[in-house]
Order: sequence, then structure tokens, then C-alpha cells
Amino acid sequence: MTVFYLRTVNEVAPGVNGVWTAESVRAHKKDGVRVGFTVSRALGGSVERNRMRRRTREAVRRHLQMLQETSFAVDVVINPKKSLLAAEFRLISQEIERAFRVIRKDCEVAEEKSGKQEARHG
Repeated sequence: MTVFYLRTVNEVAPGVNGVWTAESVRAHKKDGVRVGFTVSRALGGSVERNRMRRRTREAVRRHLQMLQETSFAVDVVINPKKSLLAAEFRLISQEIERAFRVIRKDCEVAEEKSGKQEARHG
């Protein structure tokens, strides 16, 4: 399984008269983590592809809280391999958890660095 991710910038539109409101910031923050799946036709027929997608989606659902509890926004794309069909669900879940752990750690380190740079310039 291949997992790609990209930290995204929270783009919140200002409210009336260009004033930023707490409601608009909170409304965007809840959508801070987005996960997508790419399952190509080369991996099999629609039954196999849908089964891969369902199994991966369930593993993501179980571990998504790891990323949602943070303050950063991130887009994650998961590209399963053919071997996912024969793999035990426990292994799929462990791989998703490991990927989310790496993403969380990388994003936290990046936030710490940006926070230090802002402190120097601010």
C-alpha cells in the first residue's frame, strides 16, 4: 500500500466587511483531514476494487482520530496494491496506523519549525 500526503493551508474566507470570525475558522477546521482512495482497473474487476476500497476505508475509519485531533490540515491519498485482497485485516489496519503516525509526526515537526520561524520574525 502506498500512502501520499500533503499538508494544506487552511483557507478561511473572511466574514462580513473582511472580518475573520471564530465561526468561519471553526467551520473550516473540522474539514482539516481529507482521505481519498485510488484503486485502478489494473487491480482487478469492480468486485475486487470495491472490496479493497471497503477494507481500506474501514481501517482508515478506525485510525482517523489520530489525525483529526491535531491542528493541521492534511490531504491523504491511499493507493492499495493487489496483495491487499489476500492480506489479513489486522495487517491492513496496522499499516494504516503506521502511515498516520508518520504523517502526524512529520506535520507536528513542520508546525514546530514554522512556529519557531514566526517567533523570530514576529
